[in-house]
Amino acid sequence: MSEAMLPTAFAELESYAHKWCLATETERWNARVASTMPEMHEFYDAFFPRLEESIDYCDKFPLDELPDDALNLLHMIYSLIMVAMAVEIMHQPAPVSAADAV
Repeated sequence: MSEAMLPTAFAELESYAHKWCLATETERWNARVASTMPEMHEFYDAFFPRLEESIDYCDKFPLDELPDDALNLLHMIYSLIMVAMAVEIMHQPAPVSAADAV
C-alpha cells in the first residue's frame, strides 16, 4: 500500500488524494475537465461535509510551514472549490461559450 497523502483524521478521503491533491490551478482545471460529472459528484459528496474541519486543520499551521499531509489537504480543498463550480452551478465539467474563462 502506498504512503498516505492526507492527515490520518481524513483517512477516509485518501482514495481521492492522488487525483485531487494538485499543486497548481492548471492541474486542478485539467483534472476537472477530464472528469465525469459522476466522478466529481462522488468527490464533492465525500469531501464537502468535511470542508470546514479540513480548513480548521490547515489553520493550525503557518501557511509556509504546513506539513506535507496538510499541504496536500489544502490542495484538495482548492480542488473541491474548482469542482464545486461544476457541481453546483454549471452541471458539467467545462463552461460552455466561455473559451478562456479560466
